[in-house]
Amino acid sequence: MLNYNLLEIIFRLMAFLFAISIHEYAHGAMANHLGDATAKSQGRLSLNPLAHLDLFGFLTLVLSGFRFGWAKPVPINPGFFKNPKRGMMYTGAAGPVANFVAAFCFSWTLKLVAISPVAGTQFGNLLYYFIYYNVLLNIGLGIFNLVPLPPLDGSRILMGLLPDRLAWRLGQLDRYGPLILIFLIWTGSLVRIISPFYQFITRLLLP
Repeated sequence: MLNYNLLEIIFRLMAFLFAISIHEYAHGAMANHLGDATAKSQGRLSLNPLAHLDLFGFLTLVLSGFRFGWAKPVPINPGFFKNPKRGMMYTGAAGPVANFVAAFCFSWTLKLVAISPVAGTQFGNLLYYFIYYNVLLNIGLGIFNLVPLPPLDGSRILMGLLPDRLAWRLGQLDRYGPLILIFLIWTGSLVRIISPFYQFITRLLLP
């Protein structure tokens, strides 16, 4: 007899590990493309989840019921970029974009599974829900990281678009950003902010 509650937890964990691997690899690949080989030199230009796993962030994910967790950030040295401001913007955007592309690919795979010969079988149902959680986790990780608050990717993107003086002011939030982020998560404010975007994209991608 299969324990579907346990399988759901396993599927979510696997989907999270895959989503963070895609996300961090994309950061490192973009930085490497723009001239910064720091991530590559430290073995972070990899899709291996162990290269990006932050144990405390992973435990937080499990204990929070998959509402909040994080990976080990890929090291970036903007000094290697020809245009550091633009380089940080492109590198920051690469992670969420990679997650959305992955979510789109998984959603199409989900549709194929739904009309395949294994649809309705035990194997087909397991495969369907495994892919389903990959869609959800990639959408969630992509949207979460687009919040324009340091140290999230959204702040790097916004700083790349703002005039230098305003970008500098936003950068000053780096020291307070994690505390503000924790407060927003703890009060539920962050969920209320990103939920409409999350629901809109999931409605587009899920059958």
